[in-house]
Amino acid sequence: MSTSPNPVVVSAPVEVPGDWRMVKRLWPFLLASTVSLIPFTVFGMYLVPIAAAADGTVAEIGGLRGLGGLAALIVGFALAPLIDRMARELVAAGGLALLGISAVLGAVGNVFALAAFCLLIGASTSILAPSIGAAAADRFSSPAAAGRAATLVSATTSAMAMLAAPVLAGPGLIWGWRGNLLAAAAIALTLSAAFFIRGRGRKASLKADKRMSYLTTYRELARVPGALPLLAVAMLRTAAFMGYLAYLAAFYDEKFDLAPGWFALVWSLSGASFFLGNLLAGRYIALERPWISPEKILLVGLTLALIGVAAFYSSPTLPLTLLLTALMGASHATVAACVTTLLVRRSGDLRGSALSVNAAGMSLGTFLGAALGGLGLGLGGYPGTACTFAAITVLAILLALRVRRPPAR
Repeated sequence: MSTSPNPVVVSAPVEVPGDWRMVKRLWPFLLASTVSLIPFTVFGMYLVPIAAAADGTVAEIGGLRGLGGLAALIVGFALAPLIDRMARELVAAGGLALLGISAVLGAVGNVFALAAFCLLIGASTSILAPSIGAAAADRFSSPAAAGRAATLVSATTSAMAMLAAPVLAGPGLIWGWRGNLLAAAAIALTLSAAFFIRGRGRKASLKADKRMSYLTTYRELARVPGALPLLAVAMLRTAAFMGYLAYLAAFYDEKFDLAPGWFALVWSLSGASFFLGNLLAGRYIALERPWISPEKILLVGLTLALIGVAAFYSSPTLPLTLLLTALMGASHATVAACVTTLLVRRSGDLRGSALSVNAAGMSLGTFLGAALGGLGLGLGGYPGTACTFAAITVLAILLALRVRRPPAR
């Protein structure tokens, strides 16, 4: 007998708490999502002095970041069936502890410590991200509010990706990159202790009578309506967007001769667009408007992303290119919000496992996007890159057409 959760479909609008009320209830999880991005942001910001401290080149030390994505992929898939068998807070505590240890290793600064740092950062985020997203969703009983809670966590993460660099710049002037990493370690370990204390008395999200074997968990996830195409859409969307971001600076430099200082504003524009798109789309989806479902918004977001990537690389002027940069960020954020919301609503007690597999798939997408984008660039210049990312987005649209709204029960 299948133990997979039945899809819950709301046939009429339901009341969803306002964002501020939800933030006041979810702030520990939002804080954890913020801290999770600090170590890798420090690594990117201070790559040149970190490489010098490790007696390596920027290319050699920067390439270690790939180990984080590989670790996130492996750990995310390996732990997905187990993540719902413990209290969410305990899983988050483990991820935060691993994050803190990795930051301490990073502060050591030699090449072996930095390799371990990158591996552990990838592993810790693959544990932390799905556990806090699922924990936030568990705080609300209605599917609409649960989905909105999960998208608030992802919106906070995207906001920190945009704000982390300027926030860390000031303290970095006082104590340098090692001080930033040690401060991140202290915060992460303190939060880990708080989550551990908070989670000791809580039960696992998946009740004992519903637990299943390791492989059965994957089979039950596959039976969740629309889960497989949603996970594939998330991976492909990430490949298209992260691949586009990987070559964004080079494109602006080559086409508009944009200096790094000015490009920082472009990066902020992209980050702000993604944050606002994720925040607003998640809120609109939570309102359960009967005339436009999350499944339709998903298709709209992917269609706009396709239009954006097709026009971006052929844009003749800087203002139009900036507008298309904002469109790319907002459209991909909308798709991300739809995927998260639908996975949380449809997966029920298995939402932690679903979000873990989703995070691992997005890590794979990050690798694929950069690799395929580079292949397209090498074979056909930026038009080749445009065709590559457009083809990936078209494939995502075809899969999104399979994510149909279940009949009302």
